[in-house]
Amino acid sequence: MFKVDRKTAQLIVLQRIELISPLLKKLRKIFGRSIFTNYVSRYLINSKDIGNNYFQIMSKEFNSIKNSISGDDKIILSIGGGVGGLEVIINNHFNDMKFYFIEKNYISKKVVYNWDMTNKEAYNDLKLQEEFLINNGLKNFSIYDYDKNHLPDNKFDIIISLFSLDYHYDFYLYLDFLKNACNIKTKVIFDTIRPDHFTKIFNEVVVLKTFDNTVHKSKRLLCTGLKI
Repeated sequence: MFKVDRKTAQLIVLQRIELISPLLKKLRKIFGRSIFTNYVSRYLINSKDIGNNYFQIMSKEFNSIKNSISGDDKIILSIGGGVGGLEVIINNHFNDMKFYFIEKNYISKKVVYNWDMTNKEAYNDLKLQEEFLINNGLKNFSIYDYDKNHLPDNKFDIIISLFSLDYHYDFYLYLDFLKNACNIKTKVIFDTIRPDHFTKIFNEVVVLKTFDNTVHKSKRLLCTGLKI
């Protein structure tokens, strides 16, 4: 179970719509993300329940990628991972890892579900993310604001971007960055609706999971050997 306070629970609900009831989904769509998070959801969600449910969802996500992680993987990058529940669970299963997060630091006022070519949609609060990570035992991490034009210059062992990179916004927005962030062994794990496209971009593409019951039918890929 995750430790989650009220404000963080509201933020998690904003990021993970599957955690709320159909009624709350309708209210979120009517009022928009900002009003829903700051006002409507204040009296309609239970922080403990959100923490429990979020932990269960992130545990399932971890199970889908855990066999792709080894003890040799020490430097991990998360792109668009929300408050970082998956990374907390990874940290609980492996030793001596350093985590980097690339996120945006504002909440879009409207709910937009379609493809974002410019990566302008956002729903995170970096201060709340930092507090969540610390409260749940993650100590060795750095958070980078995507809009501050300063991103990490490390070579990463694993780059993870579930339901974000090439699911909500175009993979190519990050291509120049990835060229510098990857070496021949870097594992890039992400979800996409166009898996065949990435055989042109990586030397090896492995399907880890198929999602047939989501709005955007997609596949979770493990890719290595960035070509371009």
